[in-house]
Amino acid sequence: MDFQKSPKETVLITGGGGYVGFRLGCALNQKGVHVILFDINRPVQTIPEGIRFILGDIRHLCDVEKAFQDVAVTCVFHIASYGMSGREQLNRNLIEEVNVRGTDNVLQLCRRRGVPRLVYTSTFNVIFGGQVIRNGDESLPYLPLHLHPDHYSRTKSIAEKKVLEANGTALEGSSGILRTCALRPAGIYGPGEQRHLPRIVSYVERGLFKFVYGDPQSLVEFVHVDNLVQAHILASAALRADKGHVASGQPYFISDGRPVNNFEFFRPLVEGLGYPFPSTRLPLRLVYCFAFLTEMVHFILGRLCNFQPFLTRTEVYKTGVTHYFSLEKARKELSYEAQPFDLQEAVEWFKAHGHGRAPGNGDSEWLAWEGLVVFLLVLAALTWLPSSVVLLV
Repeated sequence: MDFQKSPKETVLITGGGGYVGFRLGCALNQKGVHVILFDINRPVQTIPEGIRFILGDIRHLCDVEKAFQDVAVTCVFHIASYGMSGREQLNRNLIEEVNVRGTDNVLQLCRRRGVPRLVYTSTFNVIFGGQVIRNGDESLPYLPLHLHPDHYSRTKSIAEKKVLEANGTALEGSSGILRTCALRPAGIYGPGEQRHLPRIVSYVERGLFKFVYGDPQSLVEFVHVDNLVQAHILASAALRADKGHVASGQPYFISDGRPVNNFEFFRPLVEGLGYPFPSTRLPLRLVYCFAFLTEMVHFILGRLCNFQPFLTRTEVYKTGVTHYFSLEKARKELSYEAQPFDLQEAVEWFKAHGHGRAPGNGDSEWLAWEGLVVFLLVLAALTWLPSSVVLLV
């Protein structure tokens, strides 16, 4: 049994206006669960009947408290975060406020409002920081905070520890206790995903996807949004008494369970939209240096022009260095079984929204020149980088 179809079952989803949160809310709503979505942004999609949306900022305790008013929340899915990719990774203050202070607010209100279950959406990055990991498991220690290459990963690690350490704490005004667990998902994909896939398609359409990088044998992992949604539902159920509270205080790696080369994973998307897949492969160190350069430029010019960096150093690590994890613990304790998915539905989604190149149509001349100019500028700029900028993997 996942969730009882009872009007007494009420869940709150922070980050409920985002891709995963909204998808989870819709899935639970279909099971007859009362769903409250909390986010600073409204969902792009129409909110189904039966789902309540609360507009608010997770950094402000009074805003979060509004989501608990007049209801007895039985489970919180804490998905809200900031700084996962692109230029967001460079806004350290906002990352800290959302990921750490926001988590403190959620934990405080769970205890104050008597919420018995909390499922936290974490990340692979609490363990991974650029080192090779093959079939790792949850026994691996946290990466030391000073070794994290970006502030998002560092703050997610801090927040996950806070959530798991809160497991077993007393709930105010009752004899109950708070039970918590954390899910560590791989890179998320699926139709309508609004963070990673649109950025990739944008680079492809602008003629900027001219090369791949790193060892062609390097392997990473992804997770389809519906597999991740199912993992959240199973994790919440595994915090219940009828499941023996088996997930209490535990972290779980969640993926599709199919390690794959990062660029080969996206090949069906690129070719499915009618574009050629690049044949040029650059060394990982070279691309890392380029990412360092773009971060420095953003640091200097970001206040005047908050442009989207082509790549950040963390993104180079995550896409070019082997790291994948065992699903054994999730299978055994959550009964998680990843369903098979691919990028075809994402291809169809992009086509339905006006993307893709008609057969026989070449890139416009200016796009081809733009890609060539950017590529040459990168190589030229790298010759001026300090020799001390190296990749520590």
